[in-house]
Amino acid sequence: MSRVQKGLSKLNQMASSRPSGFNSGFGGGSQAGSKNTEELKKQIHAKLVERLDFTRVKDLTSEALRRDIRRVIEHLCDTENPLLNRMEREKLIEEILDETLGFGPLEPLLKDPTVSDILVNGPRKVYVERRGKLEKSEISFRDNDHLLQIIDRIVSKVGRRVDETSPLVDARLPDGSRVNAVIPPIALDGASLSIRRFGSNPLKLEDLLNYKAFSPEMAMLLEACIKARLNVIISGGTGCGKTTLLNTLSSFIPHDERIVTIEDAAELQLQQDHIVRLETRPPNIEGKGAVTTRDLVRNALRMRPERIIIGECRGGETLDMLQAMNTGHAGSMTTLHANAVRDAMSRLETMIMMNGFELPIKAMRQQIASAVDLIIQANRLQGGPRKITSITEVMNMEQDIIIMQEIFRYRQLGVDQNGRAFGQFEATGVRPTFVNRLETKGVKLPSNMFAERILLRD
Repeated sequence: MSRVQKGLSKLNQMASSRPSGFNSGFGGGSQAGSKNTEELKKQIHAKLVERLDFTRVKDLTSEALRRDIRRVIEHLCDTENPLLNRMEREKLIEEILDETLGFGPLEPLLKDPTVSDILVNGPRKVYVERRGKLEKSEISFRDNDHLLQIIDRIVSKVGRRVDETSPLVDARLPDGSRVNAVIPPIALDGASLSIRRFGSNPLKLEDLLNYKAFSPEMAMLLEACIKARLNVIISGGTGCGKTTLLNTLSSFIPHDERIVTIEDAAELQLQQDHIVRLETRPPNIEGKGAVTTRDLVRNALRMRPERIIIGECRGGETLDMLQAMNTGHAGSMTTLHANAVRDAMSRLETMIMMNGFELPIKAMRQQIASAVDLIIQANRLQGGPRKITSITEVMNMEQDIIIMQEIFRYRQLGVDQNGRAFGQFEATGVRPTFVNRLETKGVKLPSNMFAERILLRD
């Protein structure tokens, strides 16, 4: 029997028998009536942790363990303050369970499906995003030490660390949500925590169509391009839905292909069976042992991948990715930060230069033009709606210029009375040159698909 099990058994026996000296051993029921809820919660939690060795529990999410610990907390609540009413008692029990087995005050927000972002600016300021709008939450932490404790619990679960020597960290939650934390001395007003939620059930194509993130014709073209193994870059600003879109497009990849994914903090939720997931590693406390995205891209080329998916290109690994696209790994995908398609081209050039090689501009652009087939531009518009605002084909080089042509676009027409942008999806009338490639791969599209017209209005 483990120490936790022994402790639970002993506490249950003590609580059920309630000998005469039991109350005084836990601080006295008469005194507890005068304690405020926060003090009572701290005391009960401290007594629980004091008696149980949670470091030896492999699965803190176990329902059986949660039920056992809940019974103990109920006994402690009744002993410490029998005057609590039913609602106060239940709230206290849930908060202590969250503090013991979960992520403390964050748990209610993590259970709320309407919350897409959680932004903690110190222990007393917690903001959430719902339906594209930020609002202040009533949630708070006791103090900065309490917030640091929760951050440490999050990052330690994925083998990361955060301290004064390494005050910045990227991590992920069990459901795949992305986490970034910054602590003092870098963060001046207390630790800062940012959580981008993805949820355990990733959005599917039907969901994005229902949200009018793009039109059915655009979805049909994207499905055809993925199945025909075109190389795709998803471009967009922060919070515009790049990762969600990458997840959705990956569902079109056949299940018999070998895929290697490379990420800083693993958040992609691909549905295929044959997947190798790789994740970067930061340096240790001595500044050694780092494994970068570029290291993983180079190693992935030795793993016989049919497609390589990089969560996000940020630096020198971009050149390696483009070379992989050019050398037998067609159908690869990645994302990058840029606000427009032309900006994405400039960003690619900048990241290639971060590789350390002084390549001529023309050589860089030739590499990009020959590797990339399609750029999908995503944007978050005023009021919160996320849209694919452009699907653009990368064609070829003419002198020193990369030639592109826009196939579909979203045109914003205005803002409604709620401050939310509205507009329409349009076909530009351009027939992409890669249609023949799609047909040779057995993918056929309607003959009138690219006729100039309005596809869908908000």
